[in-house]
Amino acid sequence: MLLGVDVGMARVGVAASDRDGVLATPVKTLKRDVKKSSDISVLVKLAAKREAVQVFVGLPRSMSGGETASTAMARDYARELANALLRTGSEVEVRLVDERLTTVSAHRSLHEAGLDGRKHRAVVDQVAAVEILQQVLEMRRNGQHSPGQLAAPDVQGLGDDG
Repeated sequence: MLLGVDVGMARVGVAASDRDGVLATPVKTLKRDVKKSSDISVLVKLAAKREAVQVFVGLPRSMSGGETASTAMARDYARELANALLRTGSEVEVRLVDERLTTVSAHRSLHEAGLDGRKHRAVVDQVAAVEILQQVLEMRRNGQHSPGQLAAPDVQGLGDDG
């Protein structure tokens, strides 16, 4: 089982694969909690409950492939998630995968499905997470077992609260 995560400033979309690694489906949208990291705690519990072996966090890059403030935020989030998983004794791997245009594509899919634009906010992060994870599933079918780059936990920081 794999999880896909789309991190935003206000919300975090979560998707999961089926056991066979064929299809990604939406799971939930979490409220981003920068101060208490309750969203990270929920993700750790979801990973355990769903017996996830890998979590893929979308890495937003500029169209030219460069780094942005959002890229740094996603890297920090993935590292924080990796630290939280490690603190629980979990061996779940957290990886960052390029997610250029997933949110734009998610909005387009919702519009084409006839969903009112004002209602997109509630589910667009889940749809983006599905697109991130579906991209990973395709890469795996094409021979890349662990696409993206590893978000290694900060081993020195494990004694800290963050």
